[in-house]
Amino acid sequence: MTQTQTGEALAAEGTPVIELRHVDKHFGSLHVLKDINLKVGKGEVVVVIGPSGSGKSTLCRTINRLETIDSGEVLIEGKPLPQEGKELAATRAEIGMVFQSFNLFAHRSIIDNVTMGPVEVLGVPRDKAREEGMELLRRVGVAEQAEKMPAQLSGGQQQRVAIARSLAMHPKAMLFDEPTSALDPEMINEVLDVMVELARGGMTMVVVTHEMGFARRVSDRVVFMADGAIIEEGKPDEFFEHPTTERAREFLDSIKGH
Repeated sequence: MTQTQTGEALAAEGTPVIELRHVDKHFGSLHVLKDINLKVGKGEVVVVIGPSGSGKSTLCRTINRLETIDSGEVLIEGKPLPQEGKELAATRAEIGMVFQSFNLFAHRSIIDNVTMGPVEVLGVPRDKAREEGMELLRRVGVAEQAEKMPAQLSGGQQQRVAIARSLAMHPKAMLFDEPTSALDPEMINEVLDVMVELARGGMTMVVVTHEMGFARRVSDRVVFMADGAIIEEGKPDEFFEHPTTERAREFLDSIKGH
């Protein structure tokens, strides 16, 4: 097969936006990721669930090298994730990340939080960045808060600003590490609603969450982790109705009624 044909074959199959191959990681003697293999295709929404301490967040954080790995490979659009320096910064700019904590700059207004990245990293002219930033704040439902400071907003509003800030960088994919776990119950849905809209709009997403309703309704695929390993994965209906492993059945039984 020629290189051109190989390229065409890859395009037909679609090179995964994110791929982890045989990834292992230890924290001291604790084996937190065990031979992780995962592919996320363009426009796919993959939800990672599992008990606390299963390695979900660590897996999510290895995708943009917020956590280093001991062995294996992380590929972004078929290319190995850079180890450090400008190349790593450039890749991180292309992979949005939303955390449990909102990480907004406390001394900057909401609109400044959203426009800083495009202006300082991407070199977007300030006026254009502001125009785009206001459109994104409208999209997540907080445009009227644009001139306020983060502390003046509720947790749910701050998390929606964090999502807008990520979107402002025009990411190839977005990683969500338990984005609703620090929120009051009434604010959870306002954040999930924004994520549902992103998914419907074709954003490639990896979501670590305890929100099983979101996993059922929105994901293309559910990945179940326990003890640092991927135990089972499948379409949400299949996984939630007919899990194939004892460990997944135990987990689903333990969260019923929550």
